[in-house]
Amino acid sequence: MENCSIISKPALNLVGISYSGPYSQFPDEAIRLQTEFLARKHELYGASKSPVLYSPYYGNEVFVTYWACYEVSHMEELPPGMVQITIPAMRYAMAGCSNKRIGEGYEQLNTWMNEMRLEKHNHAVALELFYIDEHHVEEEPVELLIPLKG
Repeated sequence: MENCSIISKPALNLVGISYSGPYSQFPDEAIRLQTEFLARKHELYGASKSPVLYSPYYGNEVFVTYWACYEVSHMEELPPGMVQITIPAMRYAMAGCSNKRIGEGYEQLNTWMNEMRLEKHNHAVALELFYIDEHHVEEEPVELLIPLKG
């Protein structure tokens, strides 16, 4: 799979909002959450390090916790309802896709991980990185990152 690889990410300091609830409400709640967070981007007063929208998540077949965040330097004061989290440095299996083909991206990534005999780190969060174009492009690039053991 030419669009799959292993990458390392340093620790990430993120500020954002989250959704926790039934997995059956996904991805509608993820889209709603991201839309709400993007409408509040101005509340970070330019503290965002990049235009990439980070969506760490953790869940199982019943429930999921999903975030919409921006990477920031440590913030002393947070906007109302926002939380600051730090994701530790981690190695990930990564696949590139678009926001319209996330399901296909995960299928490719899982197939590739099986072929490469890579094991998911089940106690770490996975990430979706959205490269959002401010000019409202219909289809935007996304990177899917699954944390790896070892």
